[in-house]
Amino acid sequence: MYLTRFLRKQPPTITYLVDHYAQYPPTGLTMKKIVEFAREGDAHQSFLFLRSELPIRLASMMKEMNHLPSRLLDMPSVETVNSWYGTSLIELHSFKGLKPTTDVVKSFTEILQNIRKRHSTVVETLAQGYMEFSDLGQMKEYEGSQIQYFLDRFYLSRISIRLLIYQHTMCFGEEVPIHPTHLGFVDPSCFVEDIIRDAYENAQFLCESYYLKSPRLELRSINATNLNEPIAIAYVPSHLYHVMFELFKNSMRATVEYIESKKNDDNLPPIKVDIVKAKEDLTIRISDRGGGIPRSKADKIFRYMYSTAPRPVSLHDSQHSGPIPLAGFGYGLPISRLYARYFNGDLEIHSIDGYGTDAYIYLQAVEDQASEWLPICNRAAYEYYISRKYQSDWTKKK
Repeated sequence: MYLTRFLRKQPPTITYLVDHYAQYPPTGLTMKKIVEFAREGDAHQSFLFLRSELPIRLASMMKEMNHLPSRLLDMPSVETVNSWYGTSLIELHSFKGLKPTTDVVKSFTEILQNIRKRHSTVVETLAQGYMEFSDLGQMKEYEGSQIQYFLDRFYLSRISIRLLIYQHTMCFGEEVPIHPTHLGFVDPSCFVEDIIRDAYENAQFLCESYYLKSPRLELRSINATNLNEPIAIAYVPSHLYHVMFELFKNSMRATVEYIESKKNDDNLPPIKVDIVKAKEDLTIRISDRGGGIPRSKADKIFRYMYSTAPRPVSLHDSQHSGPIPLAGFGYGLPISRLYARYFNGDLEIHSIDGYGTDAYIYLQAVEDQASEWLPICNRAAYEYYISRKYQSDWTKKK
């Protein structure tokens, strides 16, 4: 059995469970299957699926985590995240072989709620560990590449785990869906324009609290499949909200700061949003006139810990006070892209330096084509971590 340096710190039970479950690929679901099961499935079926599926997704990320640079694994925040995953894996494994009686399923549902609470600050805690690691300096190029690769896979896996847990606890537990028409965490008829306006208004409030002004919104919707119907798809409203809120924050900050830098124009140009639904795709374009992004920085905007805003002192700094900054941690765009990609969509940024930026969100409009995009802990992933021969095959950009 292959044991990594970090796993040797764990009890033997953890090592066995990680190696056992990580050998299996995750079972990806489509939006159609999720909606149908929420309508027709039952708690016993959900229990049987999740008690095997969730350990696979947890163990796969623990397995991959152990291929990260040893200095990063030694960061207390990273060790904390790994311990959370280990504890949750043991709890889920304890249900293996049990019959899905009412009491067992009830206990399982309570465990899922505890796991979700335990993992509620995983993003912030792991970001803190990465911040501490980067502060050590002398990060090798291949280490940065490995970490970027891992974080994309880790956070995407986390998004999927949270969705599965929410679906079970809201459909078959005592938790109530956010809206009466929702099926668990999913809205079978998610009205896109409503989510966008909600995200804009909350970002506007934050912008005005920080800058005392904000650009207005100009929104246009085109339903190419039926001009007389509002645009709606089966989707996770909180995922779309997260993406839109992040993009609005970025556009508002860029617009306000760019116009203020001109010092001769007090009129803020609007942020324009176009929503277009076709037979296959739903596309959202957000256009601003916030000065754009130079090409020298365009390939960095999806890197973790990269931000054009001043970096806050710490994610856990209890001494921090004052207005919440609009940006600075460098996690907004990378994680927003993962939310968009999770159900086979995407997020792209196109910019004109000196003018403005267009962000394109692509979502699957067809339910059975909106499938989970999940990392697989296989040989290809393993070789990516252990090669340690990362080098560019191009001359370096200045």
